[in-house]
Amino acid sequence: MPLRGKILNVERARFDKMLNSAEIGTIITALGTGIGRDDFNADKCRYHKIIIMTDADVDGAHITSLLMTFFYQYMPKLIENGHLFIATPPLYKIVFGGKNYYALDDEEKDKILSKAKANQKPDISRFKGLGEMSALQLKETTMEKNNRVLLRVVIPTANTEEARDEAFETRRQVERLMGKDPEQRFKFIIERAKFAEDLDI
Repeated sequence: MPLRGKILNVERARFDKMLNSAEIGTIITALGTGIGRDDFNADKCRYHKIIIMTDADVDGAHITSLLMTFFYQYMPKLIENGHLFIATPPLYKIVFGGKNYYALDDEEKDKILSKAKANQKPDISRFKGLGEMSALQLKETTMEKNNRVLLRVVIPTANTEEARDEAFETRRQVERLMGKDPEQRFKFIIERAKFAEDLDI
């Protein structure tokens, strides 16, 4: 299901404003779970896997964080039940020896390049977004079950004292990073993103 740009930051929005968001409304309708304390029912979810797939850049990371915040705030049961995943599209395409290779990050790129023979000159291209990939490339690298790498989103459940502390810290981090100060969020993404050193902003 395609979404246009960044969705509403639900951490800062009132419930009624969130419901009026076209993008969020589309997500709620597609999942079939309803929303709100009285209407949400995780058992009615139409999908076993909900996969967030965005560009491998800072804007993509921001969109992912906004979507995860929505699920964390209003549909945490879907996360607890193991339904929410993040897709990992490749950052590089490498061609040598008549074969195509795809790398998720610089470390994987270096491993692939180390396999090239001395007489081979690898051709390296960097994807700036999903739109630069052909439908076949996207299917083979990010959607094909046997090839794709999915990251399951998890949150701590407060069933032990240690877990309660982790749950509290998770709540605190969401409030800090998704709250009114966008600089906190941007700094967090920049410090942890593998692509940060190659940003073009």
